[in-house]
Amino acid sequence: MRVVLADDERMVRTALRVILDAEPDLEVVGEASTGAEAVSVVRAARPDVVLMDVRMPEIDGIRATEQILAGMAEPPRIVVVTTFENDSYVYDALRVGAAGFLLKRAAAEELVSAVRLVARSDSLLYPAAVRGLAAEHARRAPAAAPWVARLTEREAEVLRHVATGLTNAEIAGRIGVGPATVKSHVAALLAKLGARDRTQAVILAYESGFVRAG
Repeated sequence: MRVVLADDERMVRTALRVILDAEPDLEVVGEASTGAEAVSVVRAARPDVVLMDVRMPEIDGIRATEQILAGMAEPPRIVVVTTFENDSYVYDALRVGAAGFLLKRAAAEELVSAVRLVARSDSLLYPAAVRGLAAEHARRAPAAAPWVARLTEREAEVLRHVATGLTNAEIAGRIGVGPATVKSHVAALLAKLGARDRTQAVILAYESGFVRAG
């Protein structure tokens, strides 16, 4: 898996590179110290995963994420890196399409696991934290999205399970079908939501009122 590191602190990038390059299946293929540079490096390097600092010079990680996802036919999975998990910047990044977030104080094994997990894209990274952010911010978001009425009964059931952080295999066990069938349902509901991935689907599910806190 090819990874790009975007952080304005050289020491942070160096530490991340040492950890990731030590893994046989991971390779750092580019670095950026500003948001604008991150967009250029990602477009040139075509990585699988980007670790994106939230606060950077020129443009922040949110706008950089937005530009990367909008400007590439097959964009990478983007994980925003932050100091505080309840930062409103994190929620904004997830809202525009980041696949998840990672705390700067995360241990080396958490970092490696996170990169591998988002590359697979069949489950949420830190599902409880994503649900918490979504629930908190949904209180001030508009409800009643038009896509709710377009979901089949099965798709609605699958979305509720996705929102709890279950993988395709776990959902399959809950509803009594094969993982491949669940994968098809997830693809269909993502298309109806206009969501890029499971993380964005959870955000939209809470913002629409389809899933409620508690």
